[in-house]
Amino acid sequence: MDFLDKIQKINNNNQFEKLALELFNYQFSSNSIYQKYCLSLRKTPENVKSLNNIPFLPISFFKSHEVKSGNYTPVIAFSSSGTTGMERSQHFVKDMEVYEKTFEKAFELFYDDPSNYVVIGLLPSYLEREGSSLVYMVDHLIKASGHSKSGFYLNNYEELVGFLKDYQGEKQILLIGVSYALLDLGEMFEVDLSKYIVMETGGMKGKRKEMTKATLHQTLQENLKLTTVHSEYGMTELMSQAYSKGNGVFQTPPWMKVLIREYNDPFNYIENKTGGINVIDLANIDSCAFIETEDLGKYNKDGFEVIGRLDTADLRGCNLLVQ
Repeated sequence: MDFLDKIQKINNNNQFEKLALELFNYQFSSNSIYQKYCLSLRKTPENVKSLNNIPFLPISFFKSHEVKSGNYTPVIAFSSSGTTGMERSQHFVKDMEVYEKTFEKAFELFYDDPSNYVVIGLLPSYLEREGSSLVYMVDHLIKASGHSKSGFYLNNYEELVGFLKDYQGEKQILLIGVSYALLDLGEMFEVDLSKYIVMETGGMKGKRKEMTKATLHQTLQENLKLTTVHSEYGMTELMSQAYSKGNGVFQTPPWMKVLIREYNDPFNYIENKTGGINVIDLANIDSCAFIETEDLGKYNKDGFEVIGRLDTADLRGCNLLVQ
């Protein structure tokens, strides 16, 4: 059984921690960038024996270094979105099957088989550049849906609105959109999407003023006549995604975990307070599974919320600034 099979069969915290420590040991020995970072913190396999002792690599390293575990030629380098002139992160992927199996499994866990949906992608800024992991995932879901009406829309909003208004099929529509495009849709057209699933993936891409997640969802609910707005939390540097089904609280698949760190103590984890988001993505086998993001969040027994961005963080495509 390979490691991907192992992590997708996790069903309790003990199994997660065991595999996380196994992956930490591997990445410490095979990822020179991560090893140097761990050594600077005096963290090694000899003294890291629990989840809370594992160092998290700052996400900015993906902008300045090739973060790879093992020596391989990547089949693709996913790159982050951003405004003009911004330095972009890169994620060097060894095996696309790992990414595909991971997002397929996560989607099925939260939403069932994609063949049950008409999948619509409203991701204009992503489609206008190369190297988007989000476009790759949504394109895969579109094809897996097997529906003739599934597909991408760039800037042809009028055609999209006409389709959504006239649709009479039995399958549920899932509209996956970047935030600013969904806002544009709601402002430009009088449209009622209350019977469909609308999922925002974040991102103003310099097109609009940033807003908090709560404000974004309230605006989309009003303009698109929605009772709930679904969300996807993912990033270039990860293989996995977390999902929210409308209450602003994200759930992770079993092989992914979010910890909230205190601002001034990266090894002190907190609940019910705002702090920095650390992500463990055990599907990040060939890069780094332990990432210190620049997002702010809050964790409770139901999951985690995305509150905003650290003040010192670059303006990234999926960011949400605290107002």
